[in-house]
Amino acid sequence: MVNSGQVIRQQRYSPPDPARGQIEVMSFPALRRMNPGLTQRGDFFVLGLVRRGSGTVTADFSDHDLAARTVTLIPPGTVHRWGQIDGIEGDLVLFVPTAPTPPARAAIDASIAHCWIAPEPTWPLIQAAVKHLRLELDHARRHDGILNLLLSALLLRLEPPAPVDEGGPEIFQVFRAQVEKGFRRHHDVEFYAQTLGYAPRTLSRAAQAATGRSAKAYLNERLVLEAKRLLAHEGLSAARCADRLGFRDASNFSAFFLRESGIRPGAWQASQGSRR
Repeated sequence: MVNSGQVIRQQRYSPPDPARGQIEVMSFPALRRMNPGLTQRGDFFVLGLVRRGSGTVTADFSDHDLAARTVTLIPPGTVHRWGQIDGIEGDLVLFVPTAPTPPARAAIDASIAHCWIAPEPTWPLIQAAVKHLRLELDHARRHDGILNLLLSALLLRLEPPAPVDEGGPEIFQVFRAQVEKGFRRHHDVEFYAQTLGYAPRTLSRAAQAATGRSAKAYLNERLVLEAKRLLAHEGLSAARCADRLGFRDASNFSAFFLRESGIRPGAWQASQGSRR
């Protein structure tokens, strides 16, 4: 488990060849050489595709097992650590948030990490897509448009679990994007409804169809995740968290955290330190 006792390596995306755009494909052996079990947080997406072998990855307080056909999508800002990946064969695709085309960008969740087993019929298509992307990266001098399209085709092939259902997928996508921009200051669904030009119940229906949760529950979950990051990884007090996340004061934040997570901020922070 990633905890406050570990040094977190902050990473900014730096492409090996800027002329080829802001997309990179690497192998798990290359990852092991570059990052021997370090805890890190980047400003870019990391997509892991496991062909064979087993291991683990920890992302934002959740541990995930890796096996054949595992897909792992780690968004920017996620604190994560790869573990026990010595026997894994597969590919990792690194890319900045603006690299995919808008349809592919809307299809991936940029707030939390996901890990799932790709359906067996889809796996050859995913492998073909990443092979084509790698081939173009290896031989292209500068074809940003092609690389972006190939990356987008790969992302659209992933078929993550619990996809956006009928009942307003586009509405949920714009709501999700607006939450990422504003959750540190605005905690009420009414703000997002007014900003986007929808009724609050329309946002809730769209969120329910997409995630199984109301718009308010989705917003609260995002706030709790960020609070846990601040408490565990930056060691902030409840008062500092309240200030960072737009709460009136520490008591207001503590009451929210207790209600949503079932534990007080200080107790949760201490529990993370005890896991070292």
